[in-house]
Amino acid sequence: MPTVETSTWIAAPLDTVLAIAKDNRSFPEFMEDLESLTVVEEDGSRVVSDYVGVVNAFKLKVRWRQQDEWDDAGHCCYFKQLEGDYDTMDGTWKFSEENGGTRFDSVMNYEYRVPGLGPLVGKVIFGLVRQNLEAILDAIKRRAESVTRTASQ
Repeated sequence: MPTVETSTWIAAPLDTVLAIAKDNRSFPEFMEDLESLTVVEEDGSRVVSDYVGVVNAFKLKVRWRQQDEWDDAGHCCYFKQLEGDYDTMDGTWKFSEENGGTRFDSVMNYEYRVPGLGPLVGKVIFGLVRQNLEAILDAIKRRAESVTRTASQ
């Protein structure tokens, strides 16, 4: 099962970044590759949402239902696909204070098999998943840094 790891440093306080990351309802407002997100269940630290993502290069939509389990004390989120277009998908988001800002680390394990198309397609899919995860981190980074700049003015 492929694993994609991404990381970024954000010039914003940990609490600001966490608030943005936990507010998944607002993701379609600032994440280009996310067409829609609907929260279908919420119970304390557990949130279940339906996602519709867009792979613009192939004019393809990807749909999945995802469960997020937030560990507020540990500043992390454990997520997994409950159903959808991936064969399997799970991972973690981890947030930590670093150099006056926040380190955001993401790890995602996935399986997306396309019968009969082999390893070349697997490499393309890996690249697309990595690109998507980097875009998510970058979108949260831009949003958090913008909020922090606005608050300091």
